[in-house]
Amino acid sequence: MSERTINVAMIGLGFGAEFIPIYQAHPNANVIAICRRDEASLQKTGDMFGIEKRYTDYDDVLADPDVDFVHINSPIPDHAWMSLRALDAGKHVMCTVPMATTIDECRQIVEKVAETGLKYMMAETVVYSREYLYIKQLYESGELGKVQYMQASHPQDMQGWPEYWERMIPMHYATHVVSPVLGLVDGLAEYVSCFGSGSINNELAKKSGNPYAVESCHIKIKDSDTAAHIWRFLFDTARQYRESFDVYGTKKSFEWSLVEGEPHVLHTAKLPEHEIASHVEIPDFAHLLPEPIQKFTQSIEDAGHLSFIQGGGHGGSHPHLVHEMISSLLEDRDPLPNAVTSANWTCVGICAHESTMKGGELVRLPEFTLQKPQARKTVGAS
Repeated sequence: MSERTINVAMIGLGFGAEFIPIYQAHPNANVIAICRRDEASLQKTGDMFGIEKRYTDYDDVLADPDVDFVHINSPIPDHAWMSLRALDAGKHVMCTVPMATTIDECRQIVEKVAETGLKYMMAETVVYSREYLYIKQLYESGELGKVQYMQASHPQDMQGWPEYWERMIPMHYATHVVSPVLGLVDGLAEYVSCFGSGSINNELAKKSGNPYAVESCHIKIKDSDTAAHIWRFLFDTARQYRESFDVYGTKKSFEWSLVEGEPHVLHTAKLPEHEIASHVEIPDFAHLLPEPIQKFTQSIEDAGHLSFIQGGGHGGSHPHLVHEMISSLLEDRDPLPNAVTSANWTCVGICAHESTMKGGELVRLPEFTLQKPQARKTVGAS
């Protein structure tokens, strides 16, 4: 690695504060500034981590010449405008999911990245989780054989979360299930068909404009004979939290455990029936990271945060996200996922909900999201 140091400003310090110690331990990163609207919370975090520059105004962060990029962890409605304003100010962007909640906002970000030459990365946790990295390793080694089908689910009870989640449409927060089925095969979604099922209470339906409890979507992958199925819900459906990813290949198939904490299952073709299924232990992938941040695949600072309680620590993904963004800036390459891929992953959900409201009609992804996928990053490559 280079000896160069990249300066990041952390925007949003609830979930976002979890990343501060990772950046501070990374050999090529420095948290130069933090930003939060709440002054008391801002000062508390600044004192805790010894960060001198503290801003309550986002525009002041963008005016700071020492900031190389912003890591945005603000509420979802702020993602698009904050990303665009940062790019206009000459700052690279890493933003938590989703990229935006409208196709037009996604288009603006893609166009702005192309215009400025700056880097944009959507900080999608699943494609850096240990489970995904394990499946990716099986795929790239040829152990799965030809991938025949994929499915992913993300049931989550959002009761007790900030109020803006009550205005959220399930498929507008679908990147945790879209990203693995597309990322594994380095594909882009071409078109979708989605159905709504069941109903949520009238108050929630009025707030969100979505009457359905569950949205269930099929994705056609461009230039491929492979399809995938994803489903989401946020309210009024009984299910333990789960971010699952199942892959069915000609040689082996991987199925996520049904219950948190139970082992995953690997199916091997052509064995005697009682030997086909076996439990599998997922290894950690900390060895892919610089030694100073390897511990963060297992260490969670704020273990009481709902995001970590329900998400199981996001599969050890956080230090991988940090390292990917820093590495992309040091190496002057697109991060994974870049702006176009992030837009495709995000627009799957937006188009899926459009399909839901049209009774399952096919909805095609916008052309600006269908550019050639970036070169695959091989698991274990430096």
